[in-house]
Amino acid sequence: MPIDLRRKTANFLRALALEVGGAVDLDRPPPGDALDDLGVRYSLEMPGEGVIVEYMIMREAKEIRVAVLVWLY
Repeated sequence: MPIDLRRKTANFLRALALEVGGAVDLDRPPPGDALDDLGVRYSLEMPGEGVIVEYMIMREAKEIRVAVLVWLY
């Protein structure tokens, strides 16, 4: 992965964590498309970059875990 895209991806993941945390605190749906009926797994694409992220919300631990990161080259 090119270094510029690597930096953009890291910044995107940081912003995603903040956005997901805010959504969970306010009982709102987190960003992305739900991949299950439990509200745990979500998927979204980094706009304009060809990077797909699938993440899981670990509510009790107050964290997200990136389960899949795909770079479409």
